[in-house]
Amino acid sequence: MERKNILFVFGTRPEVIKLAPVILELKKHPDKFNVIICNTEQQKELSNQTLSYFGLSADINLDVMKPNQSLLGVQTRILSALDGVFSELKIDATIVQGDTMTVLCGALASFYNKIPVFHVEAGLRSYDIYEPFPEEVMRQMTSRVAELHFAPTEKNRQALLKENILDNKIHVVGNTVIDALFCLSEATMKEAAEFYQNQGIKINDRVVLITAHRRENHGERIDRIIDAIKYLAEKYSDHTFIIPVHPNPNVKNKIHERLGSYENIKLLQPLDYPYLVYLMKNAKLILTDSGGIQEEAPSFGCPTLVMRYETERQEGIDAGVSVLVGADYDKIVSLSEKTLSDTRENTRLKASNPYGDGTSAKQISLIIDKYFAQI
Repeated sequence: MERKNILFVFGTRPEVIKLAPVILELKKHPDKFNVIICNTEQQKELSNQTLSYFGLSADINLDVMKPNQSLLGVQTRILSALDGVFSELKIDATIVQGDTMTVLCGALASFYNKIPVFHVEAGLRSYDIYEPFPEEVMRQMTSRVAELHFAPTEKNRQALLKENILDNKIHVVGNTVIDALFCLSEATMKEAAEFYQNQGIKINDRVVLITAHRRENHGERIDRIIDAIKYLAEKYSDHTFIIPVHPNPNVKNKIHERLGSYENIKLLQPLDYPYLVYLMKNAKLILTDSGGIQEEAPSFGCPTLVMRYETERQEGIDAGVSVLVGADYDKIVSLSEKTLSDTRENTRLKASNPYGDGTSAKQISLIIDKYFAQI
């Protein structure tokens, strides 16, 4: 088989985390695949920082972001930049992951150039185009042009079949985020522990990890979430509430203004991937609106309250490893109290992770190899 040029297009930290295992796996076969890494830099610092953790760097950096861009402006800039990439390079396939603006643009640019798109983490659906916004529409649109759909679960496969995606184009492989967790070495975990010691943050069995950044949680919703955190921090003053604060000013300013004075609330900069994993591994409770954390937390048995009204990761809800609470003050408080009033040992979850077993990247590599062998 002729060596194939495989273009990975991503722009955010979660995309890097979930694509890094696939990149590393394909790089094991240089006789078959020439891997080209393109970072749109939708999240410039976060994406590049995370790439370096995996020992990777981008071959192409597009630097598309400008202050206060509209969604339409971001899309226009990414598509325009990718047009230059596809005009200069011969690409045999494009790999995208998830549901960001970069994913949609990577898929569209490939489609316009009649290049097959391989979609990692395909088939997630909430069926509400405004929850999550704009990601639900982006992943649905990406599915319309993808050639191979790497679905994390059977539920995702069924969603794609209902949308008339051909069965032979869908492959249930688990989620690559679980592969990424297994990349963490003991030395990396030790470095993470030292990071918190240097910050003066004691990591014990009374740590609560909180992340809140999604666009639909801006405005009144973030106020209700902050109200709940204030109540919990005051009632459980012996617990440490750690919040890596997203740089979006709609979130950052309110969190710092209203929570910055509490001694047991630690407001941090966005965390490098292994430092976040270290917190998930040690947390007693997680409150989050993140998609990735919903998938990762079950590997550590940590109870997780999902601060969203809809989730495309229903498997965790069905398995009982996470609970949907939205931005509902009463739900957040009452369910948090249930965990925080007991010991960490007693509240650990026993269910296995419904999202994967750490072999997804290897499966994807074999499927891609077979795909090219057949055409």
